[in-house]
Amino acid sequence: MIEHAVPPSPERDLLGRDLPDALLAVRAAEGDEDSFAVLVRRHGSSLLALARCMLGNPQDAEEAVQDAFVSAWRRLPECRHSAEFGTWMYRITVNRCLTLRRRRPAPLSLDAVDEPAAGDAWSQPARRAEQDAATAALSRALGELDAGQRLCWILREVQGLSYKEIAHVTRATEPTVRGRLFRARRSLREAMGPWR
Repeated sequence: MIEHAVPPSPERDLLGRDLPDALLAVRAAEGDEDSFAVLVRRHGSSLLALARCMLGNPQDAEEAVQDAFVSAWRRLPECRHSAEFGTWMYRITVNRCLTLRRRRPAPLSLDAVDEPAAGDAWSQPARRAEQDAATAALSRALGELDAGQRLCWILREVQGLSYKEIAHVTRATEPTVRGRLFRARRSLREAMGPWR
């Protein structure tokens, strides 16, 4: 009986382990569309969440992330793979979002949060109104931060990036990132005092 060799998945090696982003990026730079598709699946949702926080509009966020991936695909051959692919994509996405914000200035909105399930404690009208008011207050407070502080806060508190990763994405030093986060947290704590 002749067995047919099954080509390995672009997401896993021959032992079934997930391939690292760096290897997938190298393969994608060589023209392997399947490897790039794996990278898009791995990073797309976190980049979309970042773009929603920065832009406040789901359609603009999708456009920014799509543009970022198209740009990344074109620039992969010239990319130095010493930087982590995910961090590189954060930087590209942030730049796309900033470009869109300059073209279409819109207030930052946190309305990207899903609606609570029916029967949830937050579905009671009074509690829902309180939550909406607190969300609006936080959105206003974030909008009053300078762009560097707001971006650092989003990357740290919403996306969970490390200080080093934020420094790489924003092209700032780690002490600068820490300072921006300190000032952003202090401003938000003062603005949100009545909601504690």
